[in-house]
Amino acid sequence: MNLFYTCSFTMQRIYPKFLLSATFPEQFPAPTTPEIAFLGRSNVGKSSLLNALLGSKQAHVSSTPGRTRAINFFSITDSPQRQQPQMYFADLPGYGYAKLSKSISSEWPKFIEPYLSDRPTLALCLCLVDSNIPTQKSDVQLIHFLQSFHRRILIVGTKADRLSGNARFKAQAELRKGLAIEDLLLCSAKTGAGLKEVWSAIYTAAGE
Repeated sequence: MNLFYTCSFTMQRIYPKFLLSATFPEQFPAPTTPEIAFLGRSNVGKSSLLNALLGSKQAHVSSTPGRTRAINFFSITDSPQRQQPQMYFADLPGYGYAKLSKSISSEWPKFIEPYLSDRPTLALCLCLVDSNIPTQKSDVQLIHFLQSFHRRILIVGTKADRLSGNARFKAQAELRKGLAIEDLLLCSAKTGAGLKEVWSAIYTAAGE
């Protein structure tokens, strides 16, 4: 399914709020609103991108990758007075960091896999990959896992500010080929490039 976004998309002011951390399915919030999952390797810049999208430091940025050990949920509204969230953001634990990958992987059957496979309100999976490095096997495995459950996926190439114009086109082409997926955006939490397009994809998936 193609997600692509209109150029006329206008950024809206949002009011994010940390909701809860869950390490068991029973702790997940009630499935009453669309959810956007953020997934990626532990050093991909996931927390930085989340904070850039939210316009606030809701997600903790650690100097040591792999510190997120739960699914952290954030409610998103367009007004501080609005009671019902428009959507939830779900920040999932990173993977692939050598010192922690085994202990994190052992937690997947307990709460991460059920979330990704069974969650009825999961509207979009944002799979973050580093646009500066070749395709990683763990990223390919994650995409295949999500595709097996027919999840809607958008690949977001992070740290794009480190790439020149020609290098950006090359990185996009190589990632699309290596990951065998067309829905891909490059963005930068540092400069804000591409954030508007990511938000457009999020609102499209959430039906806003």
